[in-house]
Formats: sequence, structure tokens, C-alpha cells
Amino acid sequence: MRKALRWVLSFVLVIGAVATAGAATAADRSADQKAATATDTTDIKDRILAIPGMSLIQEKPYEGYRYFVLNYTQPVDHRKPSKGTFQQRITLLHKDTSRPTVFFTGGYNVSTTPSRSEPTRIIDGNQVSMEYRFFTPSRPQPADWSKLDIWQAASDQHRIFTALKKIYPKNWLSTGGSKGGMTATYFERYYPRDMDGVVAYVAPNDVWNNEDSAYDRFFERVGTKECRDKLNAVQREALVRREPLEKKFKEWADANSATFNTIGTLDKAYEATVLDFVWGFWQYSLLSDCETIPAATVSDQEIYDTVDTISGFSAYTDQGLATYTPYYYQAGTQLGSPDITQPHLGDLSRYGYQPPRNFVPRDIPMRFNPLTMPDVDNWVRHHANQMLFVYGQNDPWGAEPFRLGSGARDSYVYVAPGANHGANVAGLVPDQQAKATARILAWAGVAPAAVQKDESKAKPLAPFDSKLDRQKVERQQTLRP
Repeated sequence: MRKALRWVLSFVLVIGAVATAGAATAADRSADQKAATATDTTDIKDRILAIPGMSLIQEKPYEGYRYFVLNYTQPVDHRKPSKGTFQQRITLLHKDTSRPTVFFTGGYNVSTTPSRSEPTRIIDGNQVSMEYRFFTPSRPQPADWSKLDIWQAASDQHRIFTALKKIYPKNWLSTGGSKGGMTATYFERYYPRDMDGVVAYVAPNDVWNNEDSAYDRFFERVGTKECRDKLNAVQREALVRREPLEKKFKEWADANSATFNTIGTLDKAYEATVLDFVWGFWQYSLLSDCETIPAATVSDQEIYDTVDTISGFSAYTDQGLATYTPYYYQAGTQLGSPDITQPHLGDLSRYGYQPPRNFVPRDIPMRFNPLTMPDVDNWVRHHANQMLFVYGQNDPWGAEPFRLGSGARDSYVYVAPGANHGANVAGLVPDQQAKATARILAWAGVAPAAVQKDESKAKPLAPFDSKLDRQKVERQQTLRP
């Protein structure tokens, strides 16, 4: 991913494979069932900690569940396991071994606060969440950055799934949002026999990194002309008033000991933040929020505060970039990153959209592989099986979505009207919402008889929990091409 990831939401995604695509065989499930029955009397924590390489960091109470924060020993290089290991942090929201399980990937750090993805609520199941490799503390030491790629990360998931499947023998779904949705998709591409279904939310698909005209077309028609003009005017004004506003930025940076060694200068960081403004608005705001955007004639402080609220001036400081170094590294080596022209800025922009290389310390080598994303895109088009992609109509990241071809089976791409980067199944139009919910239940093996007969009756099996099901927003920078 890349550009407007200024604030990246962590959402859910479900990944899947059918019997023909590699779902567990009846014999495998029977064996797992017997193993589970034989150990039913053992406390679930003891069963989990009996897995080689699994250790407990903390158990947190939550009514109706057991919640564990764990470390799992992973090879630094799955192709050469003898070349060292690292501790990867995972969490487990345990409900019951007789329920299906959702494998959630956010694509970044894992939260250690109990939470439940949308598919987990729909199927009323367990949830395993994985911290993406190289996000601290799940980083090998010393860090060989060449081992940070989508195949290695998918192999992390495969090992975790394989270890836990013996304890949780029912169906598994994979899910995640944004980079997590991408992660779940890549997992399915490399290990299509693991999951019984995939739900990928707002997953960008930057197939050809140098062809980003879809984003320009998106910004020419998103929302209303009145709102687009308003946003463009404030963004332009922030560059017209660069000198007084950069003075405010420097005062803030000095007061907070913020530095700019990675990107190079405060001026580059300031412009990068301003250039994220329009994208950032549509990514996490609604059309109705345009009313909060001031006229371009307001004071310097109001312009500064408006840009800071949407884009966040701390994003391109060394301190803001450090957490997301693994993301920027991947954007500059495999994932790609979108670009937009923003012609309304004219010659006010000094640097244009800066590349991911500018956001990664120079002592970390980077080289882009242009073949990785076309391979994934081609696989999804021709081999997707029991996969659901959900996008938001007004989310810039959806300008280049995953698409399905003639080889796809029982797979769907839906767009939630008026939604942003927080799009979910609940925000789909009624018939699509029912269809998506019914398919998730079916893939998990828990569709009630009434739903099997009539998909319009499909509803989440678990009631809404204001704490567990709270939508969670994770701050993260906006990448440039």
C-alpha cells in the first residue's frame, strides 16, 4: 500500500478454500475431532502452551471468553529454518473449541486489547490475531530485511494455523482490513488449502505500480464538486502559506523533540503531510464531514489545524515513521504505492509524491519487484474460491480493487455505498449484506437451516458487544509512489 495510509484502519478479513481448493478432508477433520475429544478435560491454556514454541505473555479476563497474548517461535526464513528464529506475537480470543475460528491479520502491530472482527461476530467463533513480522516486538535481531516479504508472512500464518488447528478443528476463515485484507489475500494465494473462506476488507490491489490513472479518475468524481473544490482550496492554501505554517510546524517539532533525518528536512515532511490531505479526508471521513472543512480564507492557525487533524504533522517525523518502517519497506519492494497528480497545486509542490524509499532509513537496502502483485492479481482472478472482497464507494484505496475472473468460484466483490476505508458487510445494501453474511456462515459451517433455505434471513450469530466490536483506527502514514 502506500499513499494515503495516513491512518490505517484495522479491520477484518476472511480467507478461504473449498474442498477442491484444498479444504481439510473429512478424514483429517475426523482425526482432529478425536484429538480434541481426548483432551477436552485439559484446560485450554495448558493445551495451547503445550504447542512447541508457544509461550504466554499475558492472560486477560473477558466475560464469555478467554483472552491470551502469546509468543510463537518462528523461523526468520521459512526456506531455511535452521538460520535462526524470532518471537512473533499473537493473540487468541477463545470461545470454545467446538466453534469455528477466524484468523485476523491487521498487517501491522497486533492489539493486545480483546476485540472481535466482523466475521468473528457473524459466526460467533474464536479469533486468532497475528502481528506482522518485523513490526516490533516481532522483529528478528539482527533484522535481515530481505526476509520481509509476503510469502514469508503467509508462511508465518500457515505455521500458526497448523499448530492451532489440532486444538480448533472446526472451519477456519481468514480476515483483515486494508493491509490486513491484502495479507489475508496473499495467505490464500500461497496456502489455498488452509482456510475455508476469506473476507478481505478494503484491500488495495496496486497491480502495476507505474500506472495509477485510476486514482486520478477517482478524485475527479468522488463526493460532490463543491466538496472537492473546498478540499483542494485548503490544500493549496497550505502550500501558499508554507512559510508561516512551517514556522508553526518547527515550533511544534522543537517542543516535542521531533527530528527529520529519514525524510531529510522539515520542508519535505511538511509538504508530504499537506499532499496527503485530500486523500486522507476521503479515506476516513464521510461526505457529510465536508461541512467541517473551513474556507481557504481562514487564519493560518485554522489552516494548520485542519491539515493536522486530517493528515497529522507528526507522520513524517523520524518518530512517526519508525513504527511503520516495515510497511514502507514492503511498499517499496513488493506492494507498490498509488500516485495522484493533483493538478490544482500547480508549481506549489517542490517534491511531488515522494517514494517509499524516502521513508525508510538509508541503511536498509530496497529494490522493487514488479512481478509480485501481478502474480497475486492473476491468481485471484482465476482461482479465487470462497473469497469475499468489500470496498467503500468513497475510499481512495478502492480505486484499484481486486477483481474476479471466469475462474473464480463462490466469490464476490461488493461496494458499500458512501462508505470510506471503514467499509464492512453491515454497510452493504440489504441484499448484498444478507448474501455476504449467509456465505460467511456457510463457509464457517454454522449456517442455520433457515439461512440455508433463505439467505435473506442471515444475521450475525453473536449479539453486538460495544467493547469487543468497537471499530478500531490505527494511525499510520500515507505513502508516496
